[in-house]
Formats: sequence, C-alpha cells, structure tokens
Amino acid sequence: MNKHSALAGLAAALVASGSLAHDLKVDAGESLAMIVPAKGVQIYECRQAKGQEAGYHGYQWTFVAPEADLFDTRGMKIGRHYAGPQWEGADGSKVLGAVKARTDAPVAGAIPWLLLGTHSVGPEGAFSHVSSIRRVNTAGGLAPGEPCSAAQAGKLARVPYTADYYFFSRD
Repeated sequence: MNKHSALAGLAAALVASGSLAHDLKVDAGESLAMIVPAKGVQIYECRQAKGQEAGYHGYQWTFVAPEADLFDTRGMKIGRHYAGPQWEGADGSKVLGAVKARTDAPVAGAIPWLLLGTHSVGPEGAFSHVSSIRRVNTAGGLAPGEPCSAAQAGKLARVPYTADYYFFSRD
C-alpha cells in the first residue's frame, strides 16, 4: 500500500467511524494529500461590539488572525499558517482559504472544526494543489473567557491552540 492509499484509507475510516461531522465532507473528486499538525495561537482584539443599540457601547473579544507553525507527521516544520487565512509551505507555495462548513469541536474549550475551500496564491510547490482543508482535533484557541471593556480597547490576546489540518487535492 502506498502512502497516498494509506492516507485515503485513514480518512475514509475517520468518516466511517463518525468522528467527523457530516458537514465537513470534502467533494467526491478530492483525496487526502497530507495531514499537517499545527501549533500556535489564535489572536483576538478587544473591540467595540458592532450592531449595538444606540447609547450602548459593549466591547467583545474579536478574532483577528491565526499564527501557527505547520509540521509534517514526523514533527518537522514545513510551513506556517496566518491571516487570510493562508497556509504557506517552506517552499513558498501557499493557499488562501474560505470557510465552507463548521461544526463545534467535540472537546469543550476548543475552536470549531472547519472545512475550507482553497485556491493557490503562490508559486508551484507542496501546497499549490491543495483544494480543501479540514481543521480537526482542535485544542484551545477560544476567545478569552473574561469580558473586555472600553479601558482595554485595542488590547490583544494570544490564545494557544493546536489542530490537525487535513489537506485535500483533486484527483
């Protein structure tokens, strides 16, 4: 069995076991290309809440961007993840993502699991053929639990998180 077949088998087993939400299924023409563990932070800023009634000036933690290192399954750094959201390989290849589906993480205190559609925005390389990314196995990363106020406006909070990003490509 080659590496590609083994990864595809693992992905099929995860879906069949029910450990992935139905909403996070990739298109039929896509197959698992690589599993990319990430470790970093989710960045939030204390900002005035939008859409508040006149005369009410509430503040809330608002998501700004991720900052994470990406690793291969042996633990070697292979790239980074940052605002956009973008995933950039060490070779300069990169993809830009847009959320297609989301589901709550099965673990309390973890950021949601996501399915993102992607397109290449960089040179040819390891990430340039990625068409979808599934974020699963998240830990941490939620906005701070304490409220923020006008006195804290503009304050940043960097909340540690880990996740596995499953990169898919078209067959």
